[in-house]
Amino acid sequence: MTDAVPGGPLSGVLVADFSRILAGPYATMLLADLGADVVKVEGPKGDDTRSWTPPARGEVSTYYLGVNRGKRSIALDLRDEADAEVARELARRADVLVENFRPGGLGKYGLDYASVRASNPGVVYASISGFGSGAGARIPGYDLMVQAMSGLMSLTGEPDGPPYRAGISVFDVMAGNHAVIGILAALRHREATGVGQHVEVNLLSSALTGLVNQSSAFVAGGVVPYRMGNAHPSVFPYEPLPTADHELIVAAANDGQFRKLCEVLGIPEVADDPRFARNASRTANREELRPILVERLVTRPADEWFELLVDAGVPSGPINTIDGGFAVAERLGLEPVVEVGEGERAVPTTRHPIRFSRTPAGYLLPPPELDEHGTELRKWLTREGEHA
Repeated sequence: MTDAVPGGPLSGVLVADFSRILAGPYATMLLADLGADVVKVEGPKGDDTRSWTPPARGEVSTYYLGVNRGKRSIALDLRDEADAEVARELARRADVLVENFRPGGLGKYGLDYASVRASNPGVVYASISGFGSGAGARIPGYDLMVQAMSGLMSLTGEPDGPPYRAGISVFDVMAGNHAVIGILAALRHREATGVGQHVEVNLLSSALTGLVNQSSAFVAGGVVPYRMGNAHPSVFPYEPLPTADHELIVAAANDGQFRKLCEVLGIPEVADDPRFARNASRTANREELRPILVERLVTRPADEWFELLVDAGVPSGPINTIDGGFAVAERLGLEPVVEVGEGERAVPTTRHPIRFSRTPAGYLLPPPELDEHGTELRKWLTREGEHA
């Protein structure tokens, strides 16, 4: 027996998706998971990520497959007036429009916010850019650039080594999440007032807020953080430490957890040492404390310590490859993989991260082929009607 409501919490919301690559498509996929009807507008050659290989599933990039489930695709050449008119009609009917063209780039097609609002005053129009619509509008927005320009790369890597990018396009994903938050807030405002609005998100602002404690160190404390490898600037131990076979993450982030760690390691007296009894003193004296912990940790394999520490309430974990991460999630019952589509079109994808007790995420459509739904959508958009 379940009290789930079919259709998802955003059922009935039409999203015109004029975005491509990652930040926008990730945002619109999350909206689709929650029940929105997402129409993906692509140029004649399709989203760039369709050809970003390897790796691929068949002939389709797994990059594209990872952020485009739940959508219908229509290919439109906005330079062609007939296609541009179809796009404008979609924008006129949409509850939400998402775009990540260079700021001002859609104006020549009559698809900028002012033009769309004139025919659709209730539209929630979300723009995602690299550096905002002001002085930064001329700068192309790519995640790697923002990782460099925001300061993240200065924090990533060994202290005496070069700066590194994160292993994923972290600020594209973060900006996509911020766009979803903005869209949902604007939809709530529209529900209350009947009025839409322009929601703007840029990668650099998402980056600066996403640097959290590191950005606060500078803004509130005047401190410019630096690379520390895997160490944490304000907490110790909170990093990989060696064991008898391989490294284990140990994250004793408060005094109680540190005391439990010492008890498991068989050195309870260390938790009473004035040099280590409080987090601030442990952090200040980390070079003295680390060898004391390591001397005990290297006596057993990482897996044994993991079980002992977790049972004692001390956060710890192995350093996995991606397959290991999915395996852990499977063992914990999180069911991280869902299959979308049927038969030859079935595609395994990563489960939506939010669980709802009444309006669960849905996975109705596999990532679309280019212009897969073009015929039905063109018919709908060139006649009066409620839905294609």
